[in-house]
Amino acid sequence: MEVDFFSSKVKRQNTEMTVCLTNYLTIIFAPLGHTQTSDRKKDHIELAFESVVQNQDNRFYYEPLFSGHPQGDLQPLKFTNKQMLAPLWVSSMTGGTKEAGTINRNLAKACGQFGLGMGLGSCRIILNDDEHLPDFQLRKEMGDYPLFANLGIAQLEELFDSHKEYLINELVKRTETDGLIVHVNPLQEWLQPEGDIFKKSPLEIIKRTLDLDLKIIVKEVGQGFGPNSLKELMKLPLAAIDFGAHGGTNFSKLEMHRSNEMRHEAYDKVATWGHSAEQMVGFYNCLKEELGDQNHNADIIISGGVHDFMDGFYHTERINAHAIYGQASAFLKHARGGYEELEEYVSLQIEGLKLSKAFLRLREI
Repeated sequence: MEVDFFSSKVKRQNTEMTVCLTNYLTIIFAPLGHTQTSDRKKDHIELAFESVVQNQDNRFYYEPLFSGHPQGDLQPLKFTNKQMLAPLWVSSMTGGTKEAGTINRNLAKACGQFGLGMGLGSCRIILNDDEHLPDFQLRKEMGDYPLFANLGIAQLEELFDSHKEYLINELVKRTETDGLIVHVNPLQEWLQPEGDIFKKSPLEIIKRTLDLDLKIIVKEVGQGFGPNSLKELMKLPLAAIDFGAHGGTNFSKLEMHRSNEMRHEAYDKVATWGHSAEQMVGFYNCLKEELGDQNHNADIIISGGVHDFMDGFYHTERINAHAIYGQASAFLKHARGGYEELEEYVSLQIEGLKLSKAFLRLREI
């Protein structure tokens, strides 16, 4: 009986609270005599119970007094000496899969429409074979916005060892890209059942690649760079450094899911190695001061755990560099079907970034 009494009492209290809140909202959102306004106020009442915010984003101050609603476009910017209309980069994802053609063309079309930059997925599949080349020829859709080809350290090392480095320049020409992304992935290769083994350090291979007279971007694939690695990259004449930080898609963990159970168990914690985008921004700011004139001031792509426009705004505002931010999985999610879904997603992200710039200020750290 005590349980029944308690249960009925709670139900009665909840009912009273609901009635009270409904009456309160009815007064606050009273109809103003216009049908459209009346319908809107009715929606307010019905949705109010679903609109309670439980937490806050403590990275920002919200300052509603100093701007009207954003109008027009974002301020254009330069990245690797090419113009972009928004500081948003489509990070390298798929290459050589059955869906790659559709995904790449949708992404490139969005970049051309909204003025974004893009990195192709691994171009290994088209180094010696043109069968899949059309899936990587996206200049028509991209327009003149930044577009970069992509090869891993293992492929570059193999090409240098076989004296076929001319294929790297040919790859950039065949894909009509602006340069090459060199992806650094020692953990992914080690954990991949069919992975390649590096004979030389990635730093040595990167330096050799710079001799090819191409624009070079260096990126990690989901672990990020520690301060000493980042320091060495900042001293090189790179076009850009892409953080590829810990917190987004982790290819080391992905490869472990493809391994047998014992290997997965043995190496499970390796996926926790690395550095977040927030940590890397801190590394960069300290290193920029330390390096002084030794810093070549490469452009920066902040990627890895950057889920939306608020993350992008936060990181690009914090870094003392010419920086844009990159996303991968969110784009991939919306690029696999019809273009309209991707178009809406990108449009909302850009509008959100404009809203953030108008009304948010970073809290002091």
